[in-house]
Amino acid sequence: MTSDPQAGAGGPTNDPATSRRPAVEARLAGLRARLRELGADAVLLSAPADVRWASGFTTPEDAKAVVTPDAATLITDDRYTAQAAEESAIEVLIAGGHRQLDEILGRVAGLRLAVQADHLTWKAARDIEERLGAPPLATEGLTRALRLVKSPDEIDRLREAARLTDAAFAHVLEGTLRAGVREIDVALDLERFVRQNGGEGMAFDVIVAGGHRSAMPHGVASGRVLERGDLVTLDFGARVDGYHADMTRAVGIGPVAEPLRGWFDAVLQAQEAAVAAIRPGLSGVDADQVARGRLAEAGIAELFVHSLGHGVGLQIHEGPSLSSRSTDVLAPGMLVTIEPGVYRPGVGGLRIEDLVLVTEGGHEVLSRSPKGYLEV
Repeated sequence: MTSDPQAGAGGPTNDPATSRRPAVEARLAGLRARLRELGADAVLLSAPADVRWASGFTTPEDAKAVVTPDAATLITDDRYTAQAAEESAIEVLIAGGHRQLDEILGRVAGLRLAVQADHLTWKAARDIEERLGAPPLATEGLTRALRLVKSPDEIDRLREAARLTDAAFAHVLEGTLRAGVREIDVALDLERFVRQNGGEGMAFDVIVAGGHRSAMPHGVASGRVLERGDLVTLDFGARVDGYHADMTRAVGIGPVAEPLRGWFDAVLQAQEAAVAAIRPGLSGVDADQVARGRLAEAGIAELFVHSLGHGVGLQIHEGPSLSSRSTDVLAPGMLVTIEPGVYRPGVGGLRIEDLVLVTEGGHEVLSRSPKGYLEV
């Protein structure tokens, strides 16, 4: 599902590329300003999320973008001639194979070129250096600061992804999530629902983990059959027009015994306290400490082995970071996950997660699914 108008007979205002153009132009203006700060004139974008961010092209893994002071070009091959023409908000150049590097360098002749060292391969960087006669400017995290605050159109897409995620959770609660069903069957039902209701697919490999597997923070759905007494962690999200949702809920398959039952209440209290604290000006370190402090009061802080949360957008993990090592400070328009969890191998664990928008006055929780203790 896309929030952009569909192309049709109504003229250029119905063209997806045209509708994206104002947002893309604003992004490119910020990128050019960042390049000037770094002493570069142009950049070769090769990281797929950044190519999509700078163009709107939905198959960015097979494309690159070149941005100069007065132009921006998407470069892809002839498999995407029609698709790129329809989707890209910037100029499109079709060039395959070795021609791509010729076209890229032709557009940056005489300019100081920056590349994304945290994505470009060593071979590609060497080829560029040999052709230019000098090394390009290697950058890391070039667009991170530019992508921290989401534009209104990006927030719309993330809001829709969260809505579809909620609907998928309600769907499996009503049917699939039961004793005797395999974890993978629950995961497949979630994905089927998302795709049948307009999503591009899942934001990441669906986590469904019950029994001893709930002690695995990234326990991707397996062939294990859910059993009565399990506390099942479901971590998943829909992807809408390239933007990712992320939500986790823990559900009992019938009554859940201690210590998991008590851990659930402690994690929920920590999660709700951290959500309530979200506001502009809050540091990622302080947000993390809110949840960690509540779990310390419950005597289980040592079981919280990951950070509190992360940003989401065109990537499932992007800035800002909410952790004990974060250097980020929250601002309106940022989207973050709030996801404390506790895990003890051989016993089990759980996590509860919401997707939260930072607003001028505080925050808005985009994940609307019930998160209190429940049994099926």
